Amino acid sequence: MDTIIETKTLCRQFKSGEEAIYALKNVNLDIKSGALTILKGRSGSGKTTLINLLGAIDYPTSGEIVFNGKDISKLKDSERDEIRRVDIGFVFQTGALMQNMNALENVEFALRVSKPDLKDKRKRAEECLKLVGLFKRKDHFPQELSGGEMQRIAIARAICHGPKVIFADEPTSALDTATGLQVVKLFKDMVEKQGLTIVMTTHDPNMLEIADYVYTLEDGEIVNG
Repeated sequence: MDTIIETKTLCRQFKSGEEAIYALKNVNLDIKSGALTILKGRSGSGKTTLINLLGAIDYPTSGEIVFNGKDISKLKDSERDEIRRVDIGFVFQTGALMQNMNALENVEFALRVSKPDLKDKRKRAEECLKLVGLFKRKDHFPQELSGGEMQRIAIARAICHGPKVIFADEPTSALDTATGLQVVKLFKDMVEKQGLTIVMTTHDPNMLEIADYVYTLEDGEIVNG
């Protein structure tokens, strides 16, 4: 498999008074294209900080992040915005759906932002809801859906513009184990059938068997991989 994201001695510091605290320290990571990679670790281990750096949301203090051949840590804000808009999809812990929009409108709205020139946004949104098995719920609002359904709609929203990488930060943390496994199996299915690259954080050991690659973080450092 080809490498789509690589980090080299990646560090992220935060100031606490006069003291500099390392949230990440010398992280060397190799994310393969077309695979499901899980970043695991306890709360506070650095998982979310790392995924924010890989997804061009935050800047490193030092080191490199090579995304699809470009060191994104050295790009202008406008160039990083473009990468996030075109090449990246995000799935968050709670789904973060728009409460005043139904399922179809939530997915379609994401296309207005990421692909404003796409002519038939509704058709593409419907296709993505079918992929996650929720076309029949397209007219339902978030408050009418279960937690697992909301996360599947969030996944439809994340994939609708055809990104190169999906970042999912603790997407199963608010779900029971059985529903969480269904969500992760959906990710795995998309990797195998559509060639998506997915990077997911979790502290749930039940999810690890489904992953292609697992990296463990402790105190901001990779301790395996």
